[in-house]
Amino acid sequence: MTPRNLRNVAIIAHVDHGKTTLVDQLLMQSGMFRAADLQKLAGGQHNLIMDSNDLERERGITILSKNCAVTYTRPGGESFRINIIDTPGHADFGGEVERVLRMADGCLLLVDAFEGPMPQTRFVLGKALEAGLRPVVVVNKCDRPDERAAHVIGEVFDLLVELGADDHALDFPVVYSSARNGWATEDLSKPGTDLRPIFEEIVRGVPEAGGDAEAPLQMLVTTLDSNSYVGRIGIGRVFRGTIHAGEQVTLIKRDGSQQFAKIGGLQRFEGLGRVDAESVAAGDLCAVFGVEGIDIGDTVACRETSEALPSVAIDEPTITMLFRVNNSPFAGREGKFVTSRQLRARLELELERNVALRVEDGASPDEFAVSGRGMMHLGVLIETMRREGYELSVGKPQVIVKVIDGVRCEPMERVTVDCPNETVGPVMEMLGARRAELKHMEQFGATSRLEFEAPSRGLIGLRSRLLTATQGEAVLHHVFDRYAPMAGETPRRLQGALIASESGRVTPHAVENLADRGVLIVKPGDDVYAGQVVGENNRENDLTVNIVREKKLTNMRMANKEATVTLKAPRQLSLEMALEYIESDELVEVTPVAFRIRKIVLDESMRQKEARQAKKLAGV
Repeated sequence: MTPRNLRNVAIIAHVDHGKTTLVDQLLMQSGMFRAADLQKLAGGQHNLIMDSNDLERERGITILSKNCAVTYTRPGGESFRINIIDTPGHADFGGEVERVLRMADGCLLLVDAFEGPMPQTRFVLGKALEAGLRPVVVVNKCDRPDERAAHVIGEVFDLLVELGADDHALDFPVVYSSARNGWATEDLSKPGTDLRPIFEEIVRGVPEAGGDAEAPLQMLVTTLDSNSYVGRIGIGRVFRGTIHAGEQVTLIKRDGSQQFAKIGGLQRFEGLGRVDAESVAAGDLCAVFGVEGIDIGDTVACRETSEALPSVAIDEPTITMLFRVNNSPFAGREGKFVTSRQLRARLELELERNVALRVEDGASPDEFAVSGRGMMHLGVLIETMRREGYELSVGKPQVIVKVIDGVRCEPMERVTVDCPNETVGPVMEMLGARRAELKHMEQFGATSRLEFEAPSRGLIGLRSRLLTATQGEAVLHHVFDRYAPMAGETPRRLQGALIASESGRVTPHAVENLADRGVLIVKPGDDVYAGQVVGENNRENDLTVNIVREKKLTNMRMANKEATVTLKAPRQLSLEMALEYIESDELVEVTPVAFRIRKIVLDESMRQKEARQAKKLAGV
């Protein structure tokens, strides 16, 4: 395949705007798969075969970037090979976005025909423009009855102007589509029958894959994979020259050091998989294996004239959390990997692929400071480790503060909230209390969109409170914007905790008696231990309760013996909700079976002693 007939295109969009669905349809309509094959590959659940990770299927989002290749044949018989890169849409996984955009020459900018550009659209599009990619705009979900495609095009243009796009990028082609129904058209008054218009715009609007195939070799590694047979696999793009299987090369590390290596094997992308290849020329994507120590950002270069390519620049983390060995009374009961050595090894393995992650030693050998791009970024890591059999305890998320020109600065974020019109007041009040500043407000029928600028620390614990205030109808999105001087204190959790005083099994009798004290997060039959948080107090102070108390048996007939007691349903906390809920003196205990909230100091007398010492130091 000559560079003239080769295209490298990244698909970028906000969460849930349909880019993974579109990729699946492109695969099917290119003839790579039949619809029945797609359903089989998807596990019979839905047709999002590009979301191969279990967490991606459950959450309906893309976490890891994927590569695939399709062949498009024009009516005249000319064929084009299109390398498609499906990128994450959530800013917490921006480390994936920044790396894979280096492999592309153009991008499909996918926007919802009703929602239009959203915060993650701004984030990923800004990265694409920085990389010099020209966008092809695809307005998706045009089959929605509330579509406003014409208005959305204007919003895309305004966003490009705001991001400083040049005239070439502002003259973008537009395709209207319904990825779910598999059609696209350049004229919305004439609905299409297939996705041929998108293929044509990729061929016309995305530059040809450049590079001199005869020049000395240069390949940039942007993604890592692994295999139990061949070890680490480096995936990237050949920017110059031609790479051959078995070739002697120079591996240039990110720090500038060099080492000699041999290409043990070479593969190129075809459909959803990779096939063995003898050589891959400039402009194409490939995977190399057998190169010891290969890492993200490394350059695979010619042995004789080795020149490094610019390494991948990654935005710094904004949130940090403390990962600790689980030392609760239930430690070791439910997990396979429970030691600090196993925890360290797992985090070091994650660092090899997750370039936006940072891991540092904590105050003791049993804890590690793990920093990432946001709550979802770290939450997905914790959930993945939990499913792999790890036990650990996790502390309260903290924002990373920087000192800029002698001033303490904190990360600020752009926040977008879509909510019913009647809940705008509570939303503004809640965001205002968290130091957020309203920047823009717009109404779409019965729904309002509010855009704020808020400190990252003010968003911790906001989502669950916002859902409660809007009866579950608010949609919250946020993306890192910049660092700014700290804006004072933000509110802490208003309610205290209900803490178990004894270890044992939760009883219905105790739950019934504590119903008026607050909202429980455990149910009868659950095992608890002293110091575990079992609920939320109605008041702001912590309260120690006996959640395992048995009903006293007597020989007296009670007047209410036959009465039926209805117990309140406990509050169900997801992992992210638990991480946002805890305070600085609490931990989330994470195991393969469950996660629990606990106090760092389990003994009640020790907690009271520390509280008295803290008051004495504060002069209270």
